[in-house]
Amino acid sequence: MENILRPIYQERASHSDTLAIIMIEKRNQTSPITDNLDAVLLVVVNDSDATTLIKHYEFEDKKASLTVMTKEDLQEAILLGTNRRIVEWILNGRVLFDRNEYLVKLIERIKTFPFAERKLKIGIEYGKLIRRYIEGKAFFESNQLLDAYNHIVHALHHLARLEVIDRGFYPEVTVWNQVKHIEPQIYKLYKELVESDETLEKRLELLFLASDFLIHSKTEIGAAHIISIMSEKESWFYNELYHHPELKYYSVDLSIILEFLVERKYISTKRIETKGKGIFHRAYFIGKKC
Repeated sequence: MENILRPIYQERASHSDTLAIIMIEKRNQTSPITDNLDAVLLVVVNDSDATTLIKHYEFEDKKASLTVMTKEDLQEAILLGTNRRIVEWILNGRVLFDRNEYLVKLIERIKTFPFAERKLKIGIEYGKLIRRYIEGKAFFESNQLLDAYNHIVHALHHLARLEVIDRGFYPEVTVWNQVKHIEPQIYKLYKELVESDETLEKRLELLFLASDFLIHSKTEIGAAHIISIMSEKESWFYNELYHHPELKYYSVDLSIILEFLVERKYISTKRIETKGKGIFHRAYFIGKKC
């Protein structure tokens, strides 16, 4: 495949803006890592104004794709886990071009997983965990058991990813294989949910109880990032938090994690008068409630 694709990637390598090129080849009959294509080319560029470009090619009986993305988009994909194949591409792909050891340094950063990035990823996973748990519990209480099951499976998945990140590793696509060795308790919960002979209602009842305990036990770890950001000044309006350069990654989960932390007394709120009679702005701060 490399010989077939050489004209495509050599043309990209000749651009001064290109930082790196990686090729990932199909290894099995079923290959989600390459979208069942025979090969994938990933080109990383320096142009912050460029948009992600994806092209598909055919040659005889072979199929391939070319993905061109900026280093900022690549970093965001790694950070947020929006494309979980990216980390595997970088760590296991064949390096065809690497300007000024850009990839060498990126791989080293992925392997060392800097604490600041780890703390942010944990916070994001914790927000997703809380949302899935609360929505699942609401479905359970209204006897919508299949929807509750779907949400608790996702909640356990976020809990598993959080645990893997906390141990200093990037979550792999096969995250349960990682968790089995890192945190057997969470793996056991997942096994009980999907394999137990108990009725679905009973399984969910037990899982929500266990999950409630685990979520509470992880609050300090899960909330460490958002609390460190909030410590930067005395109080915050929600919109300020939402548009903070780091907290923006929490997206729609920011509101629910804030309310969760208020209920658990990790953060407090105070009222600030508006022009409307009896209507107040709500401000958030670290410390005892005023």
